Amino acid sequence: MRILNFGSLNMDYVYQVEHFVRPGETLAALSRSETAGGKGLNQSIALARAGASVCHAGCLGTGGEALKKTLEENGVDTELLLAVPEPQGHTVIQVNPDGENCILLFGGSNRCISEAYVRHVINRFRPGDWLILQNEINQLPLIVDLASAGGMHIVLNPSPYNASLSEVNFSVLDWLLVNEIEAEQISGEKEPDKVWEKLHQQYPKLSLLLTLGKAGSIAWHVNSGIIEMSVKKAVSVKAVDTTAAGDTYTGYFVYGLIEGRSLSSCMDLAGRAAAIAVTRPGAAGSIPWRRELDFSLS
Repeated sequence: MRILNFGSLNMDYVYQVEHFVRPGETLAALSRSETAGGKGLNQSIALARAGASVCHAGCLGTGGEALKKTLEENGVDTELLLAVPEPQGHTVIQVNPDGENCILLFGGSNRCISEAYVRHVINRFRPGDWLILQNEINQLPLIVDLASAGGMHIVLNPSPYNASLSEVNFSVLDWLLVNEIEAEQISGEKEPDKVWEKLHQQYPKLSLLLTLGKAGSIAWHVNSGIIEMSVKKAVSVKAVDTTAAGDTYTGYFVYGLIEGRSLSSCMDLAGRAAAIAVTRPGAAGSIPWRRELDFSLS
């Protein structure tokens, strides 16, 4: 059994600010840093630091050499990365004193995925392998269709939400991992129970994880027609930067699933990892190693 993360790679330009810039305002940043990021890269690193063996596929643009190096330094297989003559995807991130962020995303090389490349990558995997996806790359509907036809388990974190997701066949997904905003955008509902009812009615085989920020998380797992639900409170910590919290949670949660843990145990593992991540600045660099979880929050 192998794990494929077909996802984005971004250079993150992070600015510490007193408050988020308002329309028409010019604001002096308190500091600036460049870090490796992108939801795809972050989730691959979270999986690898959790203990999984993961292969990352995606397009590496000009100026992105450090991103490949970062993946390799964390034990991620980069054999399937494709170099393209386009600027590397990047983000401009504002972080306020409460650790909250707002993000401007430039797709760049992440939007250069071709049909031929998708087929080349998916053909390298077999039934029973796992595929992790986000929504920062193009060709998502094709990737899902080919992976489903190939018998792969598919986990989708549909972030950032946009209209292109309407072309994705949600009925073949194993797991959908969303936050409160994405859940409402997809289902039209705000209350977690109503989100689940709406999505389960539309996609009876789909399992759902809904993260609720400081309120914790809730999940419904569909297994052979039996539905298991689990609720977890968030670990209370002082947040410094929440940039990669969701990606950390995703990587550790999926690792737990693949490892065969119970739903409650998967959520506990992911919640502890995400809590550590928000106490550190940056994206990929803030993701904890598995060995840290038993000590950092004790």
